Amino acid sequence: MIIELGHYALVLALAASIVISVLPVIGARRGDMALMTTAVTGTYALFALIVLSFSVLTWAYVVSDFSVRNVWENSHSLMPTIYKFSGVWGNHEGSMMLWLLILTLFSALVAYFGANLPDRLRANVLAVQGWISTAFLLFILLTSNPFARLSPAPAEGQDLNPVLQDIGLAIHPPLLYLGYVGFSVCFSFAIAALLDGRIDAAWARWVRPWTLAAWTFLTAGIAMGSYWAYYELGWGGWWFWDPVENASFMPWLAGTALLHSALVMEKREALKIWTVLLAILTFSLSLLGTFLVRSGVLTSVHAFATDPSRGIFILGILTLFIGGALALFALRAPLLKAGGLFAPISREGALVLNNLILTVSTGTVLIGTLYPLILETLTGEKISVGPPFFNLTFGLLMVPLLVAVPFGPMLAWKRGDLLGALQRLYAAVALAFLTALVVYYIENGGPVMAVLGIAAGFFLVFGALSDLWHRAGFGKQTLSVAWRRFKGLPRSAYGTALAHLGLGITVLGIVAVTTYETETVVEMQQGMSADAGGYSVTFDGMKSAIGPNFTEEQGHFTIRRAGVEVADVWSSKRIYTARRMPTTEAGIVTFGVSQLYVSLGDPMDTGGIVVRIWWKPWILCIWYGAVIMMVGGFVSLSDRRLRVGAPTRRTKTVSAPALGAAE
Repeated sequence: MIIELGHYALVLALAASIVISVLPVIGARRGDMALMTTAVTGTYALFALIVLSFSVLTWAYVVSDFSVRNVWENSHSLMPTIYKFSGVWGNHEGSMMLWLLILTLFSALVAYFGANLPDRLRANVLAVQGWISTAFLLFILLTSNPFARLSPAPAEGQDLNPVLQDIGLAIHPPLLYLGYVGFSVCFSFAIAALLDGRIDAAWARWVRPWTLAAWTFLTAGIAMGSYWAYYELGWGGWWFWDPVENASFMPWLAGTALLHSALVMEKREALKIWTVLLAILTFSLSLLGTFLVRSGVLTSVHAFATDPSRGIFILGILTLFIGGALALFALRAPLLKAGGLFAPISREGALVLNNLILTVSTGTVLIGTLYPLILETLTGEKISVGPPFFNLTFGLLMVPLLVAVPFGPMLAWKRGDLLGALQRLYAAVALAFLTALVVYYIENGGPVMAVLGIAAGFFLVFGALSDLWHRAGFGKQTLSVAWRRFKGLPRSAYGTALAHLGLGITVLGIVAVTTYETETVVEMQQGMSADAGGYSVTFDGMKSAIGPNFTEEQGHFTIRRAGVEVADVWSSKRIYTARRMPTTEAGIVTFGVSQLYVSLGDPMDTGGIVVRIWWKPWILCIWYGAVIMMVGGFVSLSDRRLRVGAPTRRTKTVSAPALGAAE
């Protein structure tokens, strides 16, 4: 009976979302407060119903109710409890429920924190959120019902995909969806603004916190997914330009551009049209990612194997929302003007350069991801666009961006002084190159271009610190005065510096591991040793072990440096009993920010086993940098000027035609 309650809650949620989709819009057009208020109460009711439905599905997993088809296909009674919880979203139907739960959560947060928004704008924003909820509720109920029953109920489940039975996959999807779906709020604000004609600096102040929150969670989600693939799949890489990886990376790039564009709009009332378009495109790329993962057109460890009918349904949603939003934008954009003017050399100019590079980079990744699919559809010819294409094109586009990032905060609004900014950054430039040369020497040389890459990373780090240094007035004021000014800086200044510093650390990790990584593939007998990264790795032998729902063969390795034992590590190959599916569990030893990575291959007829050993210098910087960027995002959100719900004063709504005429 409780399972039917979860299904019934979904049906009621559909009814609530339809009400939210219609009545507030009518109320906004008529100025009817009673109808507009239904957006708030309806949104709370919708969220409560989705929470109830999701809780019922979770309960079915925890108690191993195999009369539910979804539980039977993706769970097992012997599976550890943590993976029973993560199994809820480790499949197509459950992941869509998580998608919907987070969507309605953001809607409820807008309703709660948006009490100071103009009534018409809040009603329209929540109505657009209702449109999205309605579309995905229809998708779930018509094609992806998670509460479908089996009769008679099987005695045991088929188990969760073994590669998903990992703590990283318990964390990665919720973080990723908080980013993906969080951009729906920016999309809804953009559509509401176009419907209502409210495009001004106050609109940008309302949008920025939601953009920042979504960007922060998406950063965390992508980093967690990268680290999971690195240690769980046993292939030794951290990014493969997999189409599904790209599907999450493209909204991140567009969202980064949106975050900076909204800043220009808030401070200078410039880039209005561009900012609204970016808000539409960012969420559109999130919808595109949803389509790619669930359409069946991709084969990936990250993708859900689904039938094409689901893909067609999502393609319809994609066409409706993207096409409708762009059509509305085309109708309303001519009535608006871009806003304030500024010189090319200014903070606005630096942010425009940022936007230009990020959007071109997004387009490059989009083309590289979709071109093989389009070509195969049109001609039947299969081609592969892999890492060489993305590394070359995307890498070249990032070079000018990395150089320009530290200059932006040093330039004044409207008209800046490039020479003055360079003078404030000369110490950062000198330190960056000096440190890069030291690293180059310590690593015993390497490609000359590595020096430039490492210098770029350190330039970002020192540039971020220089920004805080000059803002506080160190070197110009007494130490006590400068320290008080430093402590009094707005949190958004610290957040920006942390985000740029984190980016620099990530760049350092990428450059170092790409340049200095070594790989050793060797057939090892018991007692044999192999060298990697200045360490000696000795194979001590194999032993069998049994887990809760798997068996495994474990290999033990002793690691020595200069003949002295410094660590040991186990690497294993598992077979999951229910699915008879093998996985590789790599053995990883950390030395500072570098790692020694040991992965077992196939056993040989000679009695030995193939072992792959990677030395990965500075690789942890990739994820430490992402964590620092994430912290920077939360620090900025804690700034009252950026906090969700600020500002408290309502601004008079200006119609789009009047706004265009005024400018």
